[in-house]
Amino acid sequence: MRSLGATWSTALELVVDIDSTAVNALAYVDQVGKPEVGDAVLLSTGALRLGLGTGGYAMVVAVPGRLPPDDEAPGHLVKARYTPMQVTVLGVDEQDSPDHAVLRDADDLDGMPVVVADLHSALPAVLAGLRLDRRQTRVAYVMTDGGALPLAFSRSVADLRDAGWLAGTVTVGQAYGGDLEAVTLHSGLLAARLVLDAEVVVVTQGPGNLGSGTRWGFSGVASGEAVNAVGVLGGRPVASLRVSGADPRARHRGISHHSLTAYGRVALVQADVAVPHLPDELGAEVRAQAAPLGNRHRLVGVSVDGLAQALRHSPAQLSTMGRGLDEDSAYFIAAAAAGRHAAALLA
Repeated sequence: MRSLGATWSTALELVVDIDSTAVNALAYVDQVGKPEVGDAVLLSTGALRLGLGTGGYAMVVAVPGRLPPDDEAPGHLVKARYTPMQVTVLGVDEQDSPDHAVLRDADDLDGMPVVVADLHSALPAVLAGLRLDRRQTRVAYVMTDGGALPLAFSRSVADLRDAGWLAGTVTVGQAYGGDLEAVTLHSGLLAARLVLDAEVVVVTQGPGNLGSGTRWGFSGVASGEAVNAVGVLGGRPVASLRVSGADPRARHRGISHHSLTAYGRVALVQADVAVPHLPDELGAEVRAQAAPLGNRHRLVGVSVDGLAQALRHSPAQLSTMGRGLDEDSAYFIAAAAAGRHAAALLA
């Protein structure tokens, strides 16, 4: 290993030599040990070889000379199950949890607004829009397992926590590393409400969206299932639209086909679809594309006044598919509009 780099949460960047070539790597020090300069490390290089935008690291599998101590923490919930990197955590909903009694018969979100988004990059934008109108709102993030499984991979979450924009996190399904661990999205939502005392929850996958250019082959399909979970539990689902004025792929221009499929075909309960009042031709295109969603959902027009400026104050970097706020402002403004609508529901 050549050098150490940035660190956040339990993640550590480093530069390593592979056949005399310097490459970037990432270690989760609580799982694999903390490397030092000169150490040999065991790497997985699949994501690096593919050049993935969010996951383009060599991943440290182990630091053979500095293995972490055996995990003796309580818990019987195994995540990333039956993989070499499986972890055992204390699930908030399991019998040994101090919160088990609270969640055992819990079944109601009591109308709590839950913003559902396709991409992880929407999270800071949703929070910026919400905080613009209701600064002191207590917000929890529920991370599903469609992207990265370790929450520690997300720099955004670390930055948002440090800035006080998030009151807590819950990782559900195979995802792990949140303040609370839950078996399912349903129990994770209830834990956010009843254990973290959230007023609003944001649900989205971790970094690393997977898409295939087909109608159904993308991880964001789970956004529709999340709307269903919120509705079943008596929450108020708010659908954040994935919008772009800059994506070179036609299927993602205006409203992405991901949003149109997830909310138009998968979501079976009514959600509030936040439709931003974008200007000019893009705004007209978005309104026209959103119109069919009104057959199933409630379309809510949302003012975008002040949202661009609020987004510039985000403590987390704004980036989606390699584009920032200046390159694709419509994407971030649409997500912020969903947060603004969630704030209005609390008024």
